[in-house]
Amino acid sequence: MITEVILPQLGETMNEGTIVQWLVKEGDTVNKGDVLFQLESDKAVLDAEAPAKGTVLKILHPKGSKVPVLTVVALIGEPGDDITPYLSRLGAVAPEVAAPAGPSPALPEARPAGEAGRIFASPRARRVAREKGIDLRAVKGSGPDGRIVEADVLAAAELVPRATPLARKVAEEAGVPLAGVAGSGPGGRVVRADVEQMVQPAAPAPAMQAPPAAARAAVAGQTVPLAGVRARIAERMSRSAQETARVTLTTEVDATRLVEARTQLKEALSDTLGFAIGYNDLLIAICARALREHPNVNCRLEGDQIRLLDEVHIGLAVDTDRGLLVPVVRNADRLRVVEIAQRLRELVARAREGKAGPDELTGGTFTITNLGMYGVDAFTPIINLPECAILGVGRIRPEPAVFGGQIAIRQRLWLSLTFDHRLVDGAPAARFLQRIAALVEEPYLLLA
Repeated sequence: MITEVILPQLGETMNEGTIVQWLVKEGDTVNKGDVLFQLESDKAVLDAEAPAKGTVLKILHPKGSKVPVLTVVALIGEPGDDITPYLSRLGAVAPEVAAPAGPSPALPEARPAGEAGRIFASPRARRVAREKGIDLRAVKGSGPDGRIVEADVLAAAELVPRATPLARKVAEEAGVPLAGVAGSGPGGRVVRADVEQMVQPAAPAPAMQAPPAAARAAVAGQTVPLAGVRARIAERMSRSAQETARVTLTTEVDATRLVEARTQLKEALSDTLGFAIGYNDLLIAICARALREHPNVNCRLEGDQIRLLDEVHIGLAVDTDRGLLVPVVRNADRLRVVEIAQRLRELVARAREGKAGPDELTGGTFTITNLGMYGVDAFTPIINLPECAILGVGRIRPEPAVFGGQIAIRQRLWLSLTFDHRLVDGAPAARFLQRIAALVEEPYLLLA
């Protein structure tokens, strides 16, 4: 029985995907659940698994192909199965030589790498190599006839640093061995910018803060295709600007006690957690409390009705090598600050590595975008549809202010709330922003 391998739809908005690389070749035997190929959507690079056990009889779309979702990309069956009817129906090229009548001969045994440049490895070895960023061309096989097995890959992994899928792809195309690349990502993971610096060393850094990896990779005068994540961002931002009645409210708040609370949490928990609690963690907790108290902002438009949502799922805009992504902390109103911090770091790491799934990047009911680290005070964020509102966060900086009837140095913060006036009026939106400001100024109220 022949099983068709379908290019999966990884989200409601996904129309096509790119096959980054095949981890098997025609003739390989696979088990159900083995990773067959890596698929790049507009948000992430994910694994596509075998739907059944058998032999890979035909790969219909090679590496690099852009394929519509739900398209048949490969056929799995038993050696000798007649795939001609499938190829005819799918519009694929039939084999040049028809199979002889009678029982089909067994597939040739795997031979060592080197013959016509082919690499012979077990599916498990290929999967582990993909997970650990190992180039199979540099691995010596210890299996039958020199076939690479899982143990060979694990041994090689001790000498090669971890890398994101995008970094491995860039390294492969540029011919850069990952073993010689120092990683700057989480846990020392190699990211795209690290590989690009090996290909073309960067000029001495200026005194100002370095731009993100995507900006460093840009070259004046080049043409960059509007595709992938960039195309998705363009489409969503244009639709938001066209469909919403946007109004932005701004307010300046005293964040002195927020800074103090963050410092105390950092000193008390850093050793235990292995990281420092950040302002975004506290802001998510603050917005979650405010949304629970102001459900008219936690809403969306469905047809001709406004639906007030029961769940509070907060997204945080994150700059990645592949563009702007928004990982979502679900049920943020039910989590403690520590739980929010732990979950957020997992989500951000997966987003930056290109491993975030569709359910981790969709379904938000409110979004926070923080540009304070870039020296921005206030700005007008764009609503992340189908949400009703988004909070823009500026930098925190010390300024002279009147406090307790005297001039004192206080930590000041600008907040910008953009909301859809079709769904909520100005006064309720202002009260919501006022509540966020109160929680920033008196963060101990989160305990009440």
